[in-house]
Amino acid sequence: MSIAVLALGVGLLVLGGWTAGAGGMQPILDVSVRVIATDIPGASAIAQIGTFLDVAPPGACANPIPSKFSSYIQPGAVLDPNRILVGSRSNFGAPLAVGVGQEGSFLSIDPTGPDILKVPPNFASDGDQTSTLNGAVQMFSANSPAWLNGVNNPNAITKQYTGVSNPLGLSNNNAFGRLWPANAPFGDLGVGSSSILDPTGVPLKGPPNPKIGGVYVGNLTNRDVVTTPSQPQVIPGALSTGAVATALLGPSPDGSCKAVFAVVTPDGAIVQEHTVKGLDGLAPAGTVQPILGRSWDPPDQDVDPRFGVVMNPYTQAPVARQLFVTEPFNNTIAVVNLVVVGAAPNQVFGLGSVARISSLSLDLPVDIAPARRDTDDVNWASNTTLDQGSDLYVANRGDNTIVRMAQDGMVMAIRRVVVPPGQLNNASLNGIATSADGEKIYVAFTRPGRSAYQGGVLELPAFP
Repeated sequence: MSIAVLALGVGLLVLGGWTAGAGGMQPILDVSVRVIATDIPGASAIAQIGTFLDVAPPGACANPIPSKFSSYIQPGAVLDPNRILVGSRSNFGAPLAVGVGQEGSFLSIDPTGPDILKVPPNFASDGDQTSTLNGAVQMFSANSPAWLNGVNNPNAITKQYTGVSNPLGLSNNNAFGRLWPANAPFGDLGVGSSSILDPTGVPLKGPPNPKIGGVYVGNLTNRDVVTTPSQPQVIPGALSTGAVATALLGPSPDGSCKAVFAVVTPDGAIVQEHTVKGLDGLAPAGTVQPILGRSWDPPDQDVDPRFGVVMNPYTQAPVARQLFVTEPFNNTIAVVNLVVVGAAPNQVFGLGSVARISSLSLDLPVDIAPARRDTDDVNWASNTTLDQGSDLYVANRGDNTIVRMAQDGMVMAIRRVVVPPGQLNNASLNGIATSADGEKIYVAFTRPGRSAYQGGVLELPAFP
């Protein structure tokens, strides 16, 4: 179902009826909406950048960006905390890196201006972090030679890869610093990639493991490959299919103070990436209901299906972390409980139990975001981390509604997205994020039937 169009009034939502949920019948109410940007092909993963923590207590694991890259976080700069990063299937004119996958980029967008930002299709042809529309839109990183892993890491196993290619997930590590995209450079059936990017958009300079640098690909950066002497994987796994969602897990349970991320693949597996020890499995294929080989809008394949994932660190033993993962074609949310497994000094996160949230309010749930994201914990502050007790926002691609849901699945409220007439006919939600202050919701949309699924970004107020 496409985003509805009103005959009167800019940025309104209509009374769309009622739906049943765990909390009983819930009305679908109206809310104001603003179009921020258009002409972003395949707009997908989205996040407000937020503040990178600069002060940490003694012994904390934080590795803050501000002291090292202060010019990149100033007002108007590419990682200004108030700006938005949104993934796209286009390089916007930046030359394509050879042989390492499809085009793709992350744009940095200023959401505060009064005008709709119509992104020029070739503004980044210079192949660097160039800007357009008076600085309101800036290239952050793309699948282009300027952002090869080998720029900073000439001896890395994945030196020929970039950090962004058909990006479908993004986790901003506001605690340790850096940004982590997840990519399907060869579609959902090809190997996936996941990366650690500096504010330059280039994969990590001075990485903890030079064999990895800042890009994990397929099985090239598995633990047994990148450790010296070689160590077997604690849990088997690889990015054998595209990487379609990612979330910060925080410091490794091995006590090394190195960051670990979870990456979900289209076959429903979950892997974990350690910045020193490389990639281990976490949960086998089918743990999450697969999206492999599925399509949002058959027979069109211009936009790859994706999962949304957020992490809850506020759990009770033996659960070490908890992941909420959307299952679009099952109309459910998987609740994946993680435990710690392995012997010292090689403890990793492992699979505990899996439960599912089922609700009539879920209709092709494409993405999920914290109603309140954790902004101040030096272990796991991120756009993908739930603050203690936070609700969830779920974006439904099927009926273009946003559902506010408690962690136990109770539906708190629902809004349907409707935009002004003539602006976004035939558009569908494809991503969701919340502002760091919890006051705004940002959604990415695509437009089936349009060239390369032209998309963009909308803004609406948070709702209780």
